[in-house]
Amino acid sequence: MTNPTFGEISQEHRGDWVRLRTMTYVRVLALTGQAAALIAAHYHFGLRFNVTLVWLVMGAAALSVFLSLLLFPQTKRLSDTEAMLTFLFDIAQLVCLLYLTGGITNPFSLLILAPVSVSAMALKPRSTLLLAVIAVALVTLIALAYQPLRFQDGTVHVVPPIFAFGFWAAIIIGIVFQAFYAHRVAAEANSMADALLAVQMALSREQKLTDLGGVVAATAHELGTPLATIKLISAELVTALRDRPDLAEDAQILVEQADRCRDILRSMGRAGKDDTHLRRAPLEAVLQEAAEPHLDRGKQVHFVLNPARNGAAEQPVIQRRPEIIHGLRNLIQNAVDFAKEEVWVQAEWTDQRLTIRILDDGRGFSPQILGNIGEPFIKHRRDPARPRRRPAYEGMGLGLFIAKTLLERSGARLDFDNSDGADMGLPEGRKLTGARITLVWPLPRITADTQTALAPNQPLGE
Repeated sequence: MTNPTFGEISQEHRGDWVRLRTMTYVRVLALTGQAAALIAAHYHFGLRFNVTLVWLVMGAAALSVFLSLLLFPQTKRLSDTEAMLTFLFDIAQLVCLLYLTGGITNPFSLLILAPVSVSAMALKPRSTLLLAVIAVALVTLIALAYQPLRFQDGTVHVVPPIFAFGFWAAIIIGIVFQAFYAHRVAAEANSMADALLAVQMALSREQKLTDLGGVVAATAHELGTPLATIKLISAELVTALRDRPDLAEDAQILVEQADRCRDILRSMGRAGKDDTHLRRAPLEAVLQEAAEPHLDRGKQVHFVLNPARNGAAEQPVIQRRPEIIHGLRNLIQNAVDFAKEEVWVQAEWTDQRLTIRILDDGRGFSPQILGNIGEPFIKHRRDPARPRRRPAYEGMGLGLFIAKTLLERSGARLDFDNSDGADMGLPEGRKLTGARITLVWPLPRITADTQTALAPNQPLGE
């Protein structure tokens, strides 16, 4: 079995969710309630039914619970098929009890909804559909044929046909409604949980990349002193071994390799500065970093930075946070995926807010999905014979939700719409009609603290 991708976390990999221990507790509770109801009906209310057959049915259910405890460990998780068969057995057992105790005129016939509702929340749709169809068929059967309840004097408990039909219709409608409602609620909850998990994974990955820069810089700094010592001693050996050319040559190689290590560490130090440097950067640098993985994918990505009329001329220095970088990167990725030739990343700022727009010259967002953009969804398994809509890049399926969630955590407000061809202040009066994503931050929320002085990078080998 292959591991699911980001967009396929739940649809095909939710089979082993129902624990046997949980199922056992629920079934024992149900059997206890059934036994209490039967005892009260027989001994307190004087209702008469075939006690022997009723307790045989109860005994079969109790035996199934006992065998499940005996044959399997309590930590076992039931597969989708195993859980479905267990629910099917419970439905059959309950229908047998209802058949022996008045059919659907028995008030406890409402309990037939429970297995189907739980199945809709825990199992796959096809399993729930099968259980619902079987439950409807069995309920219809006991509506037509059942053993009526009798009072203590032998009088048959008779329900008018119109009420019997109403009981049957209510149970059928309840099965369908409960199954659909429970499935929708569980699907949305699972979808949100998967999307949040994807957000956490994406943020964790971005945080690790950020931390790597600090590790590289610390490594370069710590190795600088011993490397300088090696170079110094090697240079002295070259001087001392002038009368031994064979050994002097080896000492010279040590000097050269020490210089090479110094150059490597110095370049690493430039790529991974101290953590204090990584926490803030000019706006343009953050946008460039976010777009960098998508600059060589055949589409032109343009950056336009303009202060608003009442804004400072100098671009703001903003927080260089992993969620901001990753969120912007996902949005730019989406624009590059669907653009024809060009993508524009436009930024403008005032004294109070920062606005970033990501525009492309593609077809824009479809009207059918425009109202749901940013909501979590699950990407179903793609048909291998179906051509990819994004041939140049395999997206994660939850990209826009991840971007929206991460950026909203940083204080941004996002709007998804399509450009209407109006003048957006682009060079040469360019007017686009593709997708447009607008992000607005309160400027104090995203600007970095520029009052704290940063220590300069330590040079190596000096």
